[in-house]
Amino acid sequence: MAQLTYREAVRRALAQEMRRDERVVFLGEDVAAAGGVFKATPGLLEEFGPRRVRDTPISEQAILGAAMGAAMTGLRPVAEIMFSDFLAVCWDIVANQIAKTRYMTDGQISLPLVIRAANGGGLRFGAQHSQSVENWAMAVPGLKVVAPSSPADLIGLFAAAVRDPDPVLFFEQKSLYPVRGEVPDGELLDTLGTARVLRTGADATLVALAAMVPRALAAAELLAADGIDCTVVDLRSLVPLDVTTVLDAVAATGRLFTVEENPRLCGWGAEVASLAAEEAYDALTGPIVRITTPHIPLPAADTLEDLAMPSTWRIANTVRESLGQ
Repeated sequence: MAQLTYREAVRRALAQEMRRDERVVFLGEDVAAAGGVFKATPGLLEEFGPRRVRDTPISEQAILGAAMGAAMTGLRPVAEIMFSDFLAVCWDIVANQIAKTRYMTDGQISLPLVIRAANGGGLRFGAQHSQSVENWAMAVPGLKVVAPSSPADLIGLFAAAVRDPDPVLFFEQKSLYPVRGEVPDGELLDTLGTARVLRTGADATLVALAAMVPRALAAAELLAADGIDCTVVDLRSLVPLDVTTVLDAVAATGRLFTVEENPRLCGWGAEVASLAAEEAYDALTGPIVRITTPHIPLPAADTLEDLAMPSTWRIANTVRESLGQ
């Protein structure tokens, strides 16, 4: 068992899959010699060489066009889009080409590729470099969407994404890069579409994703001091979505709170809330509550960004008030 940062886990995940399968190639802006703008990929060029680890021009369309072509012709490319916000530049390739080619060719062409992107706020990068865009991808049929919250989950879910026959958008919340966690030795392989219950309690269920998971856990500890016992569910992936784990947790507690970094309008929590209302209505003992970022561009100013994103205090206070305590 080793202690790795989320950043170090990225490199270990890539190296694991590149050692296992020579078809796995890695490309993106400054990912090779520079080791990535977030220093998550150092040493890969030295180990695997310039044929498999490639720096690209500053062109998101070129990166994903090349990755799509590579996947169509037998490779398993991993393409890095430096900031998830920049997916807007190449969204046609993602949403209309990569997501739909297997369907449009009646399965004659598959696209086993992974698109990695640093996602989300918390680091004062401003409105154009801090968006949490997993909802964009979740809305497009044909894409799988993953957002791990811990180093161990990152490695295992990344391995599953690389080995999957379909395109996967793999979002790494960039404020988590320095966070450390225990990672088992040896090869790690997880399963896409599986949520994880990190804490069990009888009074409320908190469902969170990526950087909101540690905040939800911290809020649960604060609430425990007040006698409110919470279950915390880490969704880990949005597509496939582990509906069973969420509904089982809601049935056990009777209350559901979603903790979402993305803007409130059309957030993933709305889908989770809808499913709970449809399929676990009899188990609910109170309203479903969504704790989100407001529907605004994320501010760069530290105090305003902190105010906009769900904080540990806001999560705990919202649960406390909703439960009438």
